[in-house]
Order: sequence, then structure tokens, then C-alpha cells
Amino acid sequence: MPAFGLGVFQSSKEDTGGAVKAAIEAGYGLIDTAAGYQNEAEVAMGIRESGIDRSEVFITTKLRTKDFGYDSAQRAFDASMASLGFDVVDLYLLHWPVPRNFENTLASWKVCEQLLAEGRVRAIGVSNFTPAHMARLIERSTVVPAVNQIELHPFFLQQDHREAHDRLGVITQAWSPIGGVQRYRGDGSEGRDPLQHPVIVELAKKYGKTPAQVVLRWQIDLGHSAIPKSINPQRIRENIDIFDFSLQPDEIAAISGLDTGQRGGGDPELVGTPEGK
Repeated sequence: MPAFGLGVFQSSKEDTGGAVKAAIEAGYGLIDTAAGYQNEAEVAMGIRESGIDRSEVFITTKLRTKDFGYDSAQRAFDASMASLGFDVVDLYLLHWPVPRNFENTLASWKVCEQLLAEGRVRAIGVSNFTPAHMARLIERSTVVPAVNQIELHPFFLQQDHREAHDRLGVITQAWSPIGGVQRYRGDGSEGRDPLQHPVIVELAKKYGKTPAQVVLRWQIDLGHSAIPKSINPQRIRENIDIFDFSLQPDEIAAISGLDTGQRGGGDPELVGTPEGK
């Protein structure tokens, strides 16, 4: 799996194909979508229009929670594959845990294990699982998730998750890797944008990079996979232009020290409740 890719959460059907095509032309090898994003078909269209061979692109999609359950998960996977129009998906994720109905989560994971055994997916993983959710899943299954995709940026480091992943051999993949979720879903208070923090702004000046590039380089230097979202071709090209410099250990630590412990996205513990998704 490439360490760097394009996310298409909240990318409209009209914008997704062009964004994917621009990303591939800029050198992206990973595209991350989901059934819940309702743009799987447009992702596939962008890949085809780019002219690149399917084998050169790593495609991730996800099972939405409303399709959790043994039979419904099988049907939902088939629907995703029909939308994508490909024979195999590279990575298939459970989009969220459902703590209040974990039996359905386990049943859905059993489907993922079967898809892996059948060769219909090349790897399986999860998204937004806490270490406790991971432990419950692993205790009652045979395949350890290859990836856990979580909210992770300078203001929300989730150190306990990263340490658990390291123990288990699970790849940490960051969604909202530059902290956009803090701006989009925040309460409007000051200090919510990592890209405006003086530590990051000063490092951007030092390296002749943008604040976003500094944060994305921080993700890579920490060993994470990152999937920033954009539909702007210039921003898409800019985001991947981070492989000509590295941050020093003290600079990595300084950015990590900005952690507030405050998430911007949904709380995995509340999925399946009136308060959550």
C-alpha cells in the first residue's frame, strides 16, 4: 500500500472523477473511498480516464454501518464492486465499529475474512476502532486488521491508538491528516486550525513549504499513511510534493506536542446511538 493517497470524503459526484484523475497524474498511487461517500463509481471513472493500468492504483473502500451483518455485508460488498467495476479491491475496511451491537461488527468482519480467503480483496482492515474495539475484534477472529484508519493530526494524535497498532503490526492511516475536520466541524473558536499554529508556520518558512506540506511530511516521518482530501488540482499536486525534505526529530516532537486530545470528528463509542452516527 502506498503511504500517501487521495481521500474523497465529501467530494461530490461531479468533482470526484476529475480529482482522482488529477491525483493519478500527480503521482498518487492510492485512492480512498467508501460506500457511504456515494462516489465509488466516480472514483473508478477517474482511474479509467487517467489511462493508468488498474494494477498501478491501490483502491480502498469501506462497508458502512447500516450494512453491518453477515448477509447484508455480503450484499453491500457486491454492490461496491459493481459500482467500482473492478474484480478485486485492494483494501476493504469496516467504516466504524458499532459498540452497542458488536455482534454485527464481528459478523461483518467474518465476511471480510471470507472475501480475503476468496481473493476478492487483497487486504482487510478497520476504521475508527479504538484499542479496546481492536482487542474485542481480534479475540474472536482469525485475521488481524492490516490497517486502522483514524482521525489523526497535530491537534489529535491518538498516541494510545498508535502504540496499540505498533504492538499488533497494524498500519496507522490518518484521515483528516492536516486537521481539516477541526475547521469544518469546529465550534468556530480560535486555535482550531493546525495550519495557522506558529510552530507549523515557522517550519513552513524554514523549509520553503506550505504549512499543509509540513504537516503531511510530519505524518510520513511518523510512519503513518496519509490520505488528504482535495478536489483542487493545484492543491492535489501540492499535497504530494513532500518527498524532497524531512523534518528533524525535535521538529517532529514539536508538532506532536501540539496535541490537544480533542477530536473533531465522530466519537466511535457513540456509533449506533442517538448521539452518534
